Amino acid sequence: MSTVLLWAAIAALGGAGAVARVALERAVPVWGGGVPTGRFQVNLLGALALGALDGAALGGDGRLLLAGGLLGSFTTFSGWMAEADGLRRAGRPRALALDLGLSLAAGLALFAAGRALGGLL
Repeated sequence: MSTVLLWAAIAALGGAGAVARVALERAVPVWGGGVPTGRFQVNLLGALALGALDGAALGGDGRLLLAGGLLGSFTTFSGWMAEADGLRRAGRPRALALDLGLSLAAGLALFAAGRALGGLL
């Protein structure tokens, strides 16, 4: 794939990933106590998908397009940290610990599960 076409495709997939993230975040209700579940579920789905790409040993342009373009904009570390900081500033240490702990533990577990599934492809 030519460099210009590759970067255009990455940009298009990045836009699609961002739109999908916002749509899914808005479709998911908020847990009791105001813990942001839409972003949590988006990031976990992204961890599973990235694990599957890794397990399938997808490389080259395909990996760049899907991992960097689509999933890079679908998942959101910065959004996670902004929401975590909001919980901290609101004086909600239990919700903050739950959000950070569950996101890390479940994200790692789902990446590993995706990697195992991807290895079957």
